[in-house]
Amino acid sequence: MSPSPVSSTPILRRTLIWSAVATAVLAIVAGGVGFLVAQGEGLVSGLLGVLLAALFLAITGISILVANRWYGDPIYVQLFFAIVLGGWLLKLGLFVVVMILLGGQPWLEPMVFFLSIVAGVIMSLIIDVLVLTRMRLPNVSDTTLPTEVPEDVAPGSQNRPDAGSAEAGPRS
Repeated sequence: MSPSPVSSTPILRRTLIWSAVATAVLAIVAGGVGFLVAQGEGLVSGLLGVLLAALFLAITGISILVANRWYGDPIYVQLFFAIVLGGWLLKLGLFVVVMILLGGQPWLEPMVFFLSIVAGVIMSLIIDVLVLTRMRLPNVSDTTLPTEVPEDVAPGSQNRPDAGSAEAGPRS
């Protein structure tokens, strides 16, 4: 498979990989702290909060990576924004459904759940900053410049075989 021509693809992939590793570490910490605070309910609440934060934050990066597969297509811009907007709507819908389902559950420790979601969001923001400040992305990245200026070519000179020679005089 050839590498993607879109310059943001390596950045998004690296962000998702670092986020997955950091999510595993944060899940261990949040689960441990949750267990110390509220035993089984705290453990489940901490793990669930970190998992949901990671899932919601990864949907945007994944949707952009999926949309970048159509780069170069005549309707790329429309597809890109449709896919990314669809990802945001999916996140919104999932968030509402999950909060309705989890609201008032006796096995959920609300403060541990909330703090683990906040920790997941902060972790994601830190990773985004670290990846974006360490990756090199050119100012003009996905642009192809023309090799010849159309105004520099005299009209009709392309078709004459002696167009470039100095000895060729005016033709009658």
